[in-house]
Amino acid sequence: MTQHLPYGTPETPRLAVRGEAHLEVDPETARLDITVNARGTERHTTLEDLTRRNTHVLDLLKNYDHAIENLETGSFTITPQLTEKGRHERIHAYHGHVHTTATISDFTTLGELTAQLTTLELTRVDGPWWSLRPDSPAHRDARRQAVHEAVQRAREYADALGAQLDAIVELADIGADDPTPPGPMAYGPPGAARSAGYGGAAHSEPTLDLEPQRQHVYAQVNARFTMTRPIL
Repeated sequence: MTQHLPYGTPETPRLAVRGEAHLEVDPETARLDITVNARGTERHTTLEDLTRRNTHVLDLLKNYDHAIENLETGSFTITPQLTEKGRHERIHAYHGHVHTTATISDFTTLGELTAQLTTLELTRVDGPWWSLRPDSPAHRDARRQAVHEAVQRAREYADALGAQLDAIVELADIGADDPTPPGPMAYGPPGAARSAGYGGAAHSEPTLDLEPQRQHVYAQVNARFTMTRPIL
């Protein structure tokens, strides 16, 4: 049995190629970051205002529970603000905020929900942040396409030498052997709308027209093959 050395031999040359794929697909989720604020001279009053406004946000979001995939309350803060002058630590006011994140999977009501959130008192809305789920089929499709491209490229190189592919000896993600973890991959520009509500609206709010942002999915692999003896 012939031993295939890592660097190849004249009888079984080694061929190394890279396969790449780039897919552009529709997003699967949109994230809204919602921040409720309160400010007052009394801690108890500030906390009551913050609780009331946060309840209004949650009640509104529950009306759209059919469209919301995930709802999480993040940071909660009540911070005393000291007077700038004087020797003593005197509290001038209290600032409070509650941060909530809503992940929406039904985009048909996203514009309506976003517009409704902006009508709530002292409520800031950031988003939408479009994305794919970690287990999205788009990632699998990109990896398969990258592998297919690597095999096709290797066959073309072998054919140019009058040879054929014999076996694959290695297949690896780009950077798989790098001890430094890669940074997060961007799937497109983060463009998002930002808005803030400072009081209740007495009239019907218009529905925002939010166009889903296409997502870019990339995959790269290194592949090494052995091939039959070239005809030179």
